[in-house]
Amino acid sequence: MESKLTNPLNNFYHKKFEKQSQDYPALQSKMKPVPEGDMKNYQGHDLLKGRHALITGGDSGIGRAVAIAYAKEGADVAIQYLPEEESDAKEVEKIIKKIGQKVILLPADFRRHGTAKKVTMDAEKKLGGLDLLVMNAAIQQQASDITNVKITLIRDTFEVNIISMFEMVQAALPHLPAGSSIIATSSVQAFQPSPNLLTYATTKAAICSFITNLAQSIAEKGIRANGVAPGPIWTPLQVCGGQPTEAVPTFGQETPLNRAGQPDEVAPLYVFLASNQANYITGQMYGITGGSLTTY
Repeated sequence: MESKLTNPLNNFYHKKFEKQSQDYPALQSKMKPVPEGDMKNYQGHDLLKGRHALITGGDSGIGRAVAIAYAKEGADVAIQYLPEEESDAKEVEKIIKKIGQKVILLPADFRRHGTAKKVTMDAEKKLGGLDLLVMNAAIQQQASDITNVKITLIRDTFEVNIISMFEMVQAALPHLPAGSSIIATSSVQAFQPSPNLLTYATTKAAICSFITNLAQSIAEKGIRANGVAPGPIWTPLQVCGGQPTEAVPTFGQETPLNRAGQPDEVAPLYVFLASNQANYITGQMYGITGGSLTTY
């Protein structure tokens, strides 16, 4: 009998990346190689049939893969993205329409306070309901010296990475029925912070606390909240200031699996946590890190 096993060391891209950089925000379509995030080999099983999902940062990287996976599982999807990322978002729209699901594009910049609330309300209205909230949008800008980090960047990072989550949940809760699922993207940086990612890592640690506390406060409503803490995943965040340009070629190779992960490898966990199969799971944080630890 032919084995269906795949070797995690080389099943996805495992060579050095080309040295590259883009202005913020980066486009996935211009990366070399382009991240594997279109879920081409993923087969849906109606796990999310009839569901309505809002995914922030859904134009590229992890959010893109999640949006496509949700559509393949039968969900209608609204994706938020920065206006400058319109071309990537249009690609996702085309893929989801071909799958046969409804897709709503919501360009918005979460650096502007109050925008996350508006996006949530627009998604609920245009989808005809809301029962899946994936809070994935993030700013990641590296800096080797805290004294060189501008206060405006710190504020922007907190506004996008954690404050927008408070806004979204506040706006969404009155509309979420029992059985709904909230998922937030944290990072291995919450547990093993890199010195040059102090601002980003701090917000990702805050997300862990946010999810743990949120899950307890909304459990009585029958709504679950969980988080995913990815390790080094090949996404546009890495080439527009998330990593030093000289570090891009070996990005992710410090993990036990000796390579960066791809968005396609992360999205299935978001499907599971969104589905009824995870009905007894709430308040948890799951690492997808290539072997790096997600413990304090």
